[in-house]
Amino acid sequence: MYDIGVDLGTSAVKLLLVDGDGKIINSVSKEYPLYFPHPGWSEQNPEDWWNAVREGLAELTEGVDKSLIAGLGCGGQMHGLVALDENDNVIRPAILWNDGRTEKQVDYLNNVIGKEKLSAYTANIAFAGFTAPKLLWMKENEPENFARIARIMLPKDYIVYKLTGVHSCDYSDASGMLLLDVQHKRWSREMLDICGVTEAQLPTLFESYDVVGEMLPEIAGQFGFGPVKVVAGAGDNAAAAIGTGTVGEGRCNISLGTSGTVFISSKRFGVDGNNALHSFAHADGHYHLMGCMLSAASCNKWFCEEILGSGDYAALQKEITPAKLGHNRVFFLPYLMGERSPINDVNARGAFIGLSMDTTRADMVQAVLEGVAFALRDSVEKARELGIAVNASNICGGGAKSPLWKTILANVLGLRLDTVKTEEGPGYGGAILAMIGRGQYQTAEEACAALVSVTDSVTPDPALTALYEKQYQRFRRLYPALKDTFAAIKED
Repeated sequence: MYDIGVDLGTSAVKLLLVDGDGKIINSVSKEYPLYFPHPGWSEQNPEDWWNAVREGLAELTEGVDKSLIAGLGCGGQMHGLVALDENDNVIRPAILWNDGRTEKQVDYLNNVIGKEKLSAYTANIAFAGFTAPKLLWMKENEPENFARIARIMLPKDYIVYKLTGVHSCDYSDASGMLLLDVQHKRWSREMLDICGVTEAQLPTLFESYDVVGEMLPEIAGQFGFGPVKVVAGAGDNAAAAIGTGTVGEGRCNISLGTSGTVFISSKRFGVDGNNALHSFAHADGHYHLMGCMLSAASCNKWFCEEILGSGDYAALQKEITPAKLGHNRVFFLPYLMGERSPINDVNARGAFIGLSMDTTRADMVQAVLEGVAFALRDSVEKARELGIAVNASNICGGGAKSPLWKTILANVLGLRLDTVKTEEGPGYGGAILAMIGRGQYQTAEEACAALVSVTDSVTPDPALTALYEKQYQRFRRLYPALKDTFAAIKED
């Protein structure tokens, strides 16, 4: 039997065809546009996602026995607001996870409604990327569109709807909307009232591995498929955690993708007292804590492609010799789209600090890699403050393909970083969830034990870790020194 895993990312959708032993038979990637209609805004057209998925499914399954395709599961970018009218037509472009337009609404939620109430209602506080502030923004700025909303969906759930006709959402993805009572896994009536929406406008909730329905006959027929069970799927980070075996109690995964995350799984519900880390439901049926930075590998992509004019990341990194690690005099703040964990500041921006006449291109590339690593450590430190022992971590995402970046990150964090055999993260996790849904495995832990294995590890060097400890302490002083300046720039 075959299962299909879908990773609906920010820049492209990636589809995997996986056999019953967990081997990837084929993979296809299809890109789509990303729009920035105003500074700090970020939007996409859901129809572009659907067109890319359809093209990808056809290409992915070309030449295989389509009667053996049994299941499909999606992982996808979280928080994006997809608003549909009464005919299930898209009302406006989706407002994405890295969109920063909701500063006013976040301030209202956190400081008028109050962080304590929000945490009691949802286990989280408001961040600019979350869905609830987007609804309030739409209500205030686009009242005619807001009045037309019949369905509120998340990005990957739009794909599941187009495949099955079912308006669904899983608990992991719903956790990032600020509309879910995470502890009790139900929509928060208080938050719905605050946002002016009803439960009827929201999708039905499922566990990530629950089958929400079969692929519609007219859709399956386009590709020559037989009956295909479609599971609810998961938010990209929870799906990536399934794909890397980060399930059960006390496991950690770091995703170095467009955004960066530190993901710690737990069988128990828990909340960081300062809400610096998100408290979400996990795709394994339990819970997790997560720190999320908005710009991670995208920082390197931006600097290399837009500033240096080169997409050859490996060539640019060759200039960074081992002797340079831990000694860079240039620092980079990676807040190109504002930031979530742990500073929660939509006004934060990127900055190079420490430039001099002898600064080289290699110094600046290195500073970008190190800046992302330092910012990820900020979230790890919050977990450690909670008494959580983080001794090692899996790592996935496009940035994890760089041996240099993994070396820097391992030594900045002081953690062993394990790379699993299959590095496809959310897409592979989606396929595993489909296997569970159709009964090949009973639990996520059982499936991951059978399918996920470590192939490579990077161990920190004590001497280099000590050097990076000094560098990290310098990095920590930079954002507080510039915070008021960032806010003043935004006011201008």
